[in-house]
Amino acid sequence: MDRTAEINLWTDRIPVTDGRLEEFVSDPIACMRRLHREHGDLAMFRETSEKQQQLVFIFSPELNHHVLSDSKTFHSQFFTLRGPRNSAQRHLTCGLLSMNGDEHKQQRRQVAGPFEKRSIAFHHDTVTSVTDQMLATWKPDSVVNMADEMTILMRKITSMILFGTDQLDLALEIGEMLDEWVEMNHQLGLAAFIPRDDFMPEYNRMLSYAEKLEGRILDLMKWRREAGTLGADLLSQLIRVHDTTGGITNEQLVGHVALLFGAAHMTSAYSLGWTLFLLAQHPEVMTSLNHELQGGVYDEPLGAFDSAKGSLLDRVLRESMRLLPASSYSQRLNDVPVELGPFSLPRGTPIIFSSFVTHHRPDLYSQPDRFNPDRWLTISPTPYEYLPFGAGPRMCLGAPLAQFIIKTILPRVLKHNRLSVVPGAEVNGLVVSTMLNPISGIPMQIFEPDGRFVTSPVVGNIHALVELPAAAHQRRAAA
Repeated sequence: MDRTAEINLWTDRIPVTDGRLEEFVSDPIACMRRLHREHGDLAMFRETSEKQQQLVFIFSPELNHHVLSDSKTFHSQFFTLRGPRNSAQRHLTCGLLSMNGDEHKQQRRQVAGPFEKRSIAFHHDTVTSVTDQMLATWKPDSVVNMADEMTILMRKITSMILFGTDQLDLALEIGEMLDEWVEMNHQLGLAAFIPRDDFMPEYNRMLSYAEKLEGRILDLMKWRREAGTLGADLLSQLIRVHDTTGGITNEQLVGHVALLFGAAHMTSAYSLGWTLFLLAQHPEVMTSLNHELQGGVYDEPLGAFDSAKGSLLDRVLRESMRLLPASSYSQRLNDVPVELGPFSLPRGTPIIFSSFVTHHRPDLYSQPDRFNPDRWLTISPTPYEYLPFGAGPRMCLGAPLAQFIIKTILPRVLKHNRLSVVPGAEVNGLVVSTMLNPISGIPMQIFEPDGRFVTSPVVGNIHALVELPAAAHQRRAAA
């Protein structure tokens, strides 16, 4: 009997945990791991208060496939708070990631062009120049917060890729405004689980901010058209589609840009920060990667992006996104009542799938909590076993662009610096509104590239997420 059939044979108990949804919001990974440990591949977390809310969790590749491959039944909604009809908030949240059905298919075809490889190549100079500007500020023997550095770097890069460089001040202004607007949405969206006394004042502030943000995006669109300077930036390419085919309305164009920024900026920043942390804590991997970097493999433009799947840089990135996936869970809402295992789910039930939990299954990945890039020499997981960018017909359209950016940045950062985590640093990872955030920062020391890579002892809940070499050594010594 396959595991898909098994989920329909619940005979002794229903996989439900009663509690307060604050437990999930305060530490999603701990909550999901407990549900997986207690119930297996399918579980429900049910609110015990008068709200009677319930969340369904799926943790297996088979259930991932069942939900993520059926986009007709299970719908996506990137932001919870859509805003009043015809409001700027509604326009900003109406992009591709919140569309479903035929509208999603049609719009995905319309916006696919800027994410093809021939378009991605145009952004190489932008990524390298902004990265080099950051590196010029790093001084030997100094300490930087790598989480902050990668966040600022990716905000600049994402802003310039989306909006261009010929109106750089306006592009960066819009990027900073989008960053703040996305944060407002994430924080207020949590009110779906935990009510806030200040919800309405903050909600009204967000609506007002959305009006200003949409106005600045429309200002840039107007300037682009009037100046006749449509370039290689994403906004220009979407304007071309709008003007030549009429397939994208102004409101949809604004929504596409806003949601693409929200999806791209922090996921890439966190992926970069966690990858640099893992490399700094695994000197044997960093030593091998340093040999690859110094060999000049990635000196040519697009060299890292075009590198073979088996390159160490590629394996490092795959393993980092498996071990500490930036997007650690996401959700779908069933558009019609459905039967899922023993559950009869009413329309609109949140169904949560977790890349983090799936990526840490020992039946899929040997010693799943260890950072082992060489495992990718022998494994080839299905898209529903390894899903840092989602899976199915709604798999992230920007995945190739994100990988291009990260693979372009990493060689430039690592070839000319030796990075070491500050000894005794506190490193904590917490999922905040789906994203695995290094909430206490990642303090790292900058050294000349002398090849003397070492592991640093650290404290914090990072030890509950991954098995670090220093922690393993301390356990052996204690035994």
